[in-house]
Amino acid sequence: MSDILRTTLIGFLVGIIGTGVGGSMAFVLKNPSKRFLSGIIGLSSGLMMAIVTFELLPEAFMLGGIPATVIGLGVGALMASALDGIISRFTNIKLKEGKGYIKTGILLGVGIALHNFPEGLAIGSGFVAQQRLGVGLAIVIALHNMPEGIAMVTPMRVGGFSRTKAFLLTLLAGAPMGVGAYFGALVGQFAFSLIGVCLAFAGGTMLYITFGELLPKGKELHKGKTSTYFAILGFMLGILISKRF
Repeated sequence: MSDILRTTLIGFLVGIIGTGVGGSMAFVLKNPSKRFLSGIIGLSSGLMMAIVTFELLPEAFMLGGIPATVIGLGVGALMASALDGIISRFTNIKLKEGKGYIKTGILLGVGIALHNFPEGLAIGSGFVAQQRLGVGLAIVIALHNMPEGIAMVTPMRVGGFSRTKAFLLTLLAGAPMGVGAYFGALVGQFAFSLIGVCLAFAGGTMLYITFGELLPKGKELHKGKTSTYFAILGFMLGILISKRF
């Protein structure tokens, strides 16, 4: 097996297994209370905020520089906002209350798929530069994709998607990482600055989705402070994950 093919397969496995493990929560969520779902969404929001803050952005600063990172963040947020509007019109959420949560899940899935591609680039380039670096990146990214799978599948289940459909969509969101790993392995060390911009773009999409969709939906589900407390807990756990690995 060639090195490029091996790296591509590793990228696919990391993306699919990472989001798939989180997406498997679809089979555990049986008539969950709104308070529980609010807590899960809050926890996922905090985790993703920590991932953006302590993983995506520092890597983007190092690889692409501060100006490129800031521009990438802005473009990513604007792109997510445009997708938000398109998906809202497509799902016609005014016809059915639950579709608002389906839209959130779809939008989050698009964001996850978008940022899985540059993370795949990082894995592929890491393996080209040093196998140990590639393995380390693969482990960290797989861990990070788990809460993203949970965050994606929860609003879909609330909106009425079946367990199997919601789970399969989380697997699909992880697949672009394999494509990214393929191109990362091809361009290798010459793609470092490009990877930095892509990571910043991904960070912008995730920030928009977290602030514009997940946190408001958590509050909408339960008016108390559950989602707030769990968002803080998720952020703390995200710090531990980032700094430990």
